[in-house]
Amino acid sequence: MSRKLASSNKYSRKVRTRELRQRFLIVCEGKKTEPNYFNGFRVNKKIVEVEAYGLGKDPTKIVEEAINRKDGDFDQIWCVFDRDSDSVTIQDFNNALKMIEDNNMNVAYSNPCFELWYLLHFAYRDTQISCKDCQKKLGEYLKYEYQKNSDTMYEKLESLQPQAIRNAQRLLAEYNPPNPANDNPSTTVHLLVEELNQFIP
Repeated sequence: MSRKLASSNKYSRKVRTRELRQRFLIVCEGKKTEPNYFNGFRVNKKIVEVEAYGLGKDPTKIVEEAINRKDGDFDQIWCVFDRDSDSVTIQDFNNALKMIEDNNMNVAYSNPCFELWYLLHFAYRDTQISCKDCQKKLGEYLKYEYQKNSDTMYEKLESLQPQAIRNAQRLLAEYNPPNPANDNPSTTVHLLVEELNQFIP
């Protein structure tokens, strides 16, 4: 399954920020954790509009919602979901990826969970980890108990974001060929982050 890299190579930063307006639709699995994070981006509101919300449903339901809203005049549509083995089957995860590819949309997945992206802000991690251990380790780095639905994580982690992007890129490069449903740990959240970053003044 080839990963979509959105349209990061279509335009330079200069062209985007000066000439283009962009509307992002970000449909998330989590009801609060992921939407809170992406809505925290301090993008230039005159240039870009970000609509991020969570459904609390399985990956295929996330993708179906995104497909239903494709006619909403959005420039980029992203589906954000996890491969949490406790709640998401391999079949559902892979079906969601295929639907995204077939509909020319974008995916920011995490295996096992979105908190892996947070963890990569602090350290590189290439050994298998559970969602529970992700959250526990994150609390150790934060030096307080991690709150899953926090609305301040973007602000707390912003200064460490370049390191997280490098770690996520390095991690993906470890899998050749990639198999997202089984590649624990792995994430493509940085692809969406890089897209949003182009519109931060």
